[in-house]
Amino acid sequence: MTESVLIADDEPLARQTLRQHLLELGWSGEITEAPDGKSAIEVANARRPSLIFLDIVMPGASGLQVLEQLTYGPRVIFTTAHDQYAVTAFELGALDYVLKPFSRERLARVLRRVGSALENEGAALAARAREALTPARTLSRIFVKDGNRIVPVPLASLERAEGADDYVTLYTTSRQYLVSVRLSELEAQLPASHFLRIHRSHIVNLEFITVIEPYDSGRAEVAMKSGIRIVASRAGSKRLRDLSI
Repeated sequence: MTESVLIADDEPLARQTLRQHLLELGWSGEITEAPDGKSAIEVANARRPSLIFLDIVMPGASGLQVLEQLTYGPRVIFTTAHDQYAVTAFELGALDYVLKPFSRERLARVLRRVGSALENEGAALAARAREALTPARTLSRIFVKDGNRIVPVPLASLERAEGADDYVTLYTTSRQYLVSVRLSELEAQLPASHFLRIHRSHIVNLEFITVIEPYDSGRAEVAMKSGIRIVASRAGSKRLRDLSI
C-alpha cells in the first residue's frame, strides 16, 4: 500500500516491530512515528496520515484523547496490550485493534481490512470519538474477554462491580468476569439512574437491591438479590439515604 501511516506508541520496541512488519508485508507509503500522545496529535494534524496505529495508553495524552484532538478523520487501528479495549475500538468506529506483542499474520489480516476501508471512505473517526466520549454517553452492555472470545454482558444482568487497583470484577446473574479497568472509569459510563457507587470498591445495580439497613451510626448495609451484603462507606450511605422519598 502507498498510503501514509503514523505509528503512535511510547514503546520503542513496539514501534520498531510494527514498522518492520509493515515493510515485510509490502507497505510502501510513508511511515512516521510518535513516542507519546502529545506528539501524536501534532504529527497527525500536520502530516494527516491516512492510517494511524494508535496505542491507547501513552504519556502526554491517551489514545482516546488523541482522537478527540484530531482535525481530520483518519482510519485508526488501536494497538494495546489489554484486550478489554476491543469494545472501545469498535464503538469508536476504529477499523480494528491489534494486541501486543504484534503478530505479522494478525497484522496482515488487519491490513486487508484497511485496503477495503480506504477504498470506501466512511464517517470521520474524530467526530465519532468526540460523540462517544461525551459525559452523557452511557453503555447498554459491556464487552468482556471469555476465553478466546469477546462477549457482551448486558447491563440488565450486571448485579454489581467490585474494584481492586486496576481491575474490576463484574458480577452477573450467572457468572463473574475480571476485566482490566479502573472502577472510576467504569463508573463514568454506567447510567446513574441504575448504578450507584456505595463504596470506593463497590458499584451496585439498584435493581438488585433487596433491602438497605442501618449498619452503625453512620453507615448502611445493602443486601443484594444474590444474598451478598455490602457495607457502604459513609459517603455511599448518604447516597443510599438520598434515594428515599
